[in-house]
Amino acid sequence: MTTFALIHGGGGSAYDWHLLEPELRARGHDTVAVTLPMSDPEADLWTYADAVVEAVGERRPLVVVAHSWGGFVGPLVCARLEVAALVLVTAMIPSPGESPEDWWERSGRPASGTDDEYELFWNDVPRDLADRVTAEDAAAAGDLSMDRATGAPWPLPAWPDVPTRYALCRDDRLFTPDFVRRHVKERLGIVPDELPGGHMVMVSRPRELADYLAQVSGEPARPVSAT
Repeated sequence: MTTFALIHGGGGSAYDWHLLEPELRARGHDTVAVTLPMSDPEADLWTYADAVVEAVGERRPLVVVAHSWGGFVGPLVCARLEVAALVLVTAMIPSPGESPEDWWERSGRPASGTDDEYELFWNDVPRDLADRVTAEDAAAAGDLSMDRATGAPWPLPAWPDVPTRYALCRDDRLFTPDFVRRHVKERLGIVPDELPGGHMVMVSRPRELADYLAQVSGEPARPVSAT
């Protein structure tokens, strides 16, 4: 049995994983989904990582799954704990010394052409389900106060020495497939795995994502250190 530590993206919460968790448990695995302390103005990236570490406790073997903005947090958890694998799900990939707020320009991510959050994040999710998850996230997160976490440089000197996989979502409109393929190659030197679904794939396609994660837990690829 593998334990999956599930790290949500910016403005999200543990509820983002509520459809995926029963799918993983039905496959014989355990899950730990954490709501990061994004309303704490004193919290930095290490604070977020430590919240995950505390929630995981002694559970092993452990696979860390980081979604979207959580890509800045997942590798820090791997630096704190013995981890079997790190899986980035349509996630931002930080470079040493790069802050989350600088990532958008430095990564070369192209402009989306729309500010409609439903089109960017929820394009393949039924509207009522998207609204419910959004409401749960807002209630859990409270008043976001992420300036310290978003403005500080990513603190690791290099990518952690942990097997790393990247799940590209072919219908993602926030991080489009062409951008992700380039970003993953440049930063990790690996080829991403490609799944159907949009940016919130854990909500729109929990079964497919659970199948993928269960497979990854058995035989992950090795990374090349990010630069």
